[in-house]
Amino acid sequence: MQLSQQNDQYDLIVVGAGLAGLTVALEVASHKKIAILAKRQLTEAATAWAQGGIVGVLDKKDSFESHIGDTLEAGAGIVSESTARYIAENSFNAIEWLVEQGVEFTTDPEGPLGLHLTREGGHTHRRIAHAADATGKAIHDALLAKVKNHPNIDLLEHWIALDLITNRHLVQKPNKDYKKSIQKDQCLGVYALDIKENKVKTLTADAVVLATGGVGKVYKYTTNPDTSTGDGIAMAWRAGCRVGNMEFMQFHPTCLYHPEERSFLITEALRGEGGQLKLPDGTRFMADHDERMELAPRDIVARAIDFEIKKHGLEYVLLDATHLGADFLKEHFPTIYAKCLSVGIDITKQAIPVVPAAHYTCGGVVTDLNGQTDLPHLYSVGEATCTGLHGANRLASNSLLECVVIGKSTAKKILEEHQSSIPLVKQWDDSQVEDADELVVISHNWDELRSLMWNYVGIVRTTRRLERALHRIEFLKTEVDEYYSNFKVNRDLIELRNLLDCAELIVRSALARKESRGLHYNRDYPDTFAVSYPTILTPVRKKDGIKVAEEA
Repeated sequence: MQLSQQNDQYDLIVVGAGLAGLTVALEVASHKKIAILAKRQLTEAATAWAQGGIVGVLDKKDSFESHIGDTLEAGAGIVSESTARYIAENSFNAIEWLVEQGVEFTTDPEGPLGLHLTREGGHTHRRIAHAADATGKAIHDALLAKVKNHPNIDLLEHWIALDLITNRHLVQKPNKDYKKSIQKDQCLGVYALDIKENKVKTLTADAVVLATGGVGKVYKYTTNPDTSTGDGIAMAWRAGCRVGNMEFMQFHPTCLYHPEERSFLITEALRGEGGQLKLPDGTRFMADHDERMELAPRDIVARAIDFEIKKHGLEYVLLDATHLGADFLKEHFPTIYAKCLSVGIDITKQAIPVVPAAHYTCGGVVTDLNGQTDLPHLYSVGEATCTGLHGANRLASNSLLECVVIGKSTAKKILEEHQSSIPLVKQWDDSQVEDADELVVISHNWDELRSLMWNYVGIVRTTRRLERALHRIEFLKTEVDEYYSNFKVNRDLIELRNLLDCAELIVRSALARKESRGLHYNRDYPDTFAVSYPTILTPVRKKDGIKVAEEA
């Protein structure tokens, strides 16, 4: 039996290199040695893809109560009001902190903090600070520059975490006092694959932060980058943590429909500034679905587009912004203008063909406002979590704000905590497995999973479709688990395993909800209860090692 090596020990391991993880790292780095794991290039994070902006209650005409009210309204009755209040009340400090880190937001000499504020669907005020239409990239670039230059931070690019190290992985000692000195269960680090070296390493730490983003890649069509495979959610679940609200997958209403660009998001802000949704014959249709029309929350707009596409047998609808003027569009939406032009669409003269696509995971690992999970010394921040902020539907641009606010509170909590000496843990042992013989098994199962999730667990659901999906997911999990046990791991296999775990959580959560609410719409249960609660699933370990979901 091999033991963990001391040179693989850190004070803090952050899994994920998006806004949430970088915020924690920067706030802690002056006091602790940190490793940040990025499974692809550092720039490939969902943060960098965010276009619209970040919420800030900055204007004197605005108020915390208004922002809280908008969040509660969008969340369809199951938002934690205390969480919404905490996030709103810390929004000014979050924007100010980002400015201090060097983020160059779009300016307005007459605006609060000298910033230009825009408005998005679901908001009753202009309160979105942005950097043209590439806010996420501006934020990510600024924070990455800070992280790269910090002497206490090791950036481990092309590393993917496999599983969390807990007390189950301890080296057994005969001394009873030794065993008594260890907590019942705790997080001690991660097993991670160094992709370039093709070797699994054992990394131990005083604390681990999961900042791995959402699970959009479980669907055939998504606005998410390839990194969004639910790694943190799946690892936390397998380690014994609860997950919440996984049935609430947000589908962005407007993803560019084009064979060359299947994942390009058309920001909500374009509708916020007056963009109009139309059928191919030029007819506007949102008035038939909601009095707020194009400014209705995303779930309503996505279902409306889905309805019109199916009703008229269309492949897409149109988002028309030509009436806003060429100068305005080029100034405020340069990224969208350039991307669309690259595929032959001039948005100053032509409407944009759009379809809904999986966009944001509103549920995740259950945490408190300090990012603390059910497992001591394990934290989670960002899209991988369920803090109660998003409820049944995320309000536009609340996500980047949550990353910063909870990231900062998590860092503060980590600095207050201290793990006792890390006990010896087992090294990863792959001496009994061999190299994979046919990788087509992975790619085939990946494609099948994403198709069945799109067809059976999409914008509109039925109980029969959900049951069929669950049956097939269970079969695929058995096949992949057997493959995982017999062959050496690689990134695709690790991601597929995590996607299957998350797919099961989504479907089980959807089956548990006997109503339609927010992002979850089931034709068999179209009504909305007067009072409802979050869906919390708890892992239960059976004798054969299989975990099953139970509604808490």
